[in-house]
Amino acid sequence: MDKAKQFFNDSKQELKKVAWPTKQQTITSTWVVLIVTFVLAIFLGLVDFGLGKLIGLVLR
Repeated sequence: MDKAKQFFNDSKQELKKVAWPTKQQTITSTWVVLIVTFVLAIFLGLVDFGLGKLIGLVLR
């Protein structure tokens, strides 16, 4: 039990050392992730559509 208590105390101390992002950094990073995800989804959808059409032409 002492090991578990020591582990949680050590974890608490380490969390105090973390350089947490500011609210603005978090918002900016979230927007970047959303935009990149959206762009990649569109790109992959177009590639899938194009390859599907190409395979359809080859198999005719």
